[in-house]
Amino acid sequence: MSSMVTEQHRKELSTGARQLGVELSESQREQLLAYLALLIKWNKAYNLTAVRNPDEMVSRHLLDSLSILPHLGDAQRWLDVGSGGGMPGIPLAIMFPEKYIATLDSNGKKTRFQTQVKLELGLANLHVIHSRAETFIPEQPFAGIVSRAFSSLHDFAHWTRHLGDRDTHWLAMKGLHPADELVALPADFHLDSEHALAVPGCQGQRHLLILRRTA
Repeated sequence: MSSMVTEQHRKELSTGARQLGVELSESQREQLLAYLALLIKWNKAYNLTAVRNPDEMVSRHLLDSLSILPHLGDAQRWLDVGSGGGMPGIPLAIMFPEKYIATLDSNGKKTRFQTQVKLELGLANLHVIHSRAETFIPEQPFAGIVSRAFSSLHDFAHWTRHLGDRDTHWLAMKGLHPADELVALPADFHLDSEHALAVPGCQGQRHLLILRRTA
């Protein structure tokens, strides 16, 4: 294990996952910690995340990403839009080796980092895409599209509607409940469900809003 990742990080990840009701295998835990080590290392030069303190990264990045696991359902093809340093896409790829997980970002530094993570961790199911959401054309619609602090709900729906269809679930990870953004949803989208998330170690509110296209 990298010297950047401490025993405390390991404990916090194991305890936090248990509190979220997420079962981590030994190899999944090691892969998540290896990803954390790469994030800490590359963040200094590449500015991948505004979180500078490694001690905050377990809760604010790893556990925050794992908190949506109960809401993913059986969907096999996922896209993480505006993925940045790879959250939640890379943790999802680690947890679900059988699912097709794509991460999309327009920032070349960030997609280069994600490609390095894919290679070093051997994540065959992770597909890194360097593109803007509006111009990316997938081979087939995604069953699930997730974003974390990417944009307003309106822009998220508007910029990605061509990437899904009527069966797609759009998952928006938010802090405070965005009541004002819900009012401004495009006419062809509706709120399917919403969930307050309790992320161990995270100060402040976390919400997950699940959107669907209106037929």
